[in-house]
Amino acid sequence: MRIRAVEVYGYELTYAHGRYTMSGGRVVDRLPSTVVRLVTDEGVDGWAEVCPLGTTYLPASAEGARAALRELAPAVVGADPRNLAQVHARMDAALAGHAYAKSPVDVACWDVLGKVAGLPVAALLGGVHQDRFPLYVAVSLDSPGQMAEFAERRRAEGVGVFQLKLGSEPGRDAERVAAVATAVGESWILADANGGYTVPQATVAARLLERYPQVLLEQPCGSLEECCTVRGCTTLPMVYDEVVTDARSLVRAVREGGAAAVNLKISRVGGLSAARFLRDLAVAFGLQLVVEDMWGGDLVTAATAHLASSTPPRHFLAASFMNDWNLEHVAAGPRSQGGWGTVPSGPGLGVTVDRSALSLLFAVP
Repeated sequence: MRIRAVEVYGYELTYAHGRYTMSGGRVVDRLPSTVVRLVTDEGVDGWAEVCPLGTTYLPASAEGARAALRELAPAVVGADPRNLAQVHARMDAALAGHAYAKSPVDVACWDVLGKVAGLPVAALLGGVHQDRFPLYVAVSLDSPGQMAEFAERRRAEGVGVFQLKLGSEPGRDAERVAAVATAVGESWILADANGGYTVPQATVAARLLERYPQVLLEQPCGSLEECCTVRGCTTLPMVYDEVVTDARSLVRAVREGGAAAVNLKISRVGGLSAARFLRDLAVAFGLQLVVEDMWGGDLVTAATAHLASSTPPRHFLAASFMNDWNLEHVAAGPRSQGGWGTVPSGPGLGVTVDRSALSLLFAVP
């Protein structure tokens, strides 16, 4: 089997709740998403998606992904999509770095591999540990009252894990956490500054939040070194997110940062191949895992569902079904039910893509 062609599509995602706000004044309401289709010479195709969260969240952007895919697509034509080592070697020879842009090629290969094997991707990632798993919802940075009201509505729908966007003045953030904690009771709360605090701000915020046993502190500062410093000043469990990009950074987060959990973003680390390895390494260290991505729609959600399903429940905290967060849909894939996610049972990613909902950007050859 060989990759005969690579097709790259685009479409727009609209945030379902108006404006999504994070620390540092970062706000999004619409995002361009990029979809990759691998076409093989045996009539089997593979699909995947990458959707960076704007241009200032991580060193990634939609236009960057599309430019990188113009370099990567010719390199993988002719490769066997079932041979992921070969595909990655070709991508690395064509373009250094840009793991997020290589991610949809990797995931699309897993989709092909599952279809050829007649198995869901979850089975290939280690086996299905859980058919059903808890989801989290992100609560956009806003006033304490607005955040509590939003969280209370989601709690009534069955959601049991909340990621609160923080990162302004620590005292005000403590008010936000207090309001949401009152609204959602004993539900887990991830106090997430998205790297927006300085070390002194994060230290003060952590001490103010230590009274809440259900709170975990997520990525308070921008660097691993800063987060490690804060971890040494608080009893709050620490969740590492944006700084975990490979095995070295994960090991440092554990050994130097006392990590309790890791937020594993599939495209951030380069696809399901790397995410599976990091997932298994995190499990070996005894960590909890949040499984998700930078952003995305139905195809990102499908990949997330397979990685989440193949993660042992003891080491699983929550996943995000990001197609819940958007108005548009391009595939018949997994949908949340009462705050829980399920994994598609069909071969590959187990989704059917509506090509009429996508705009073809380019194709190779």
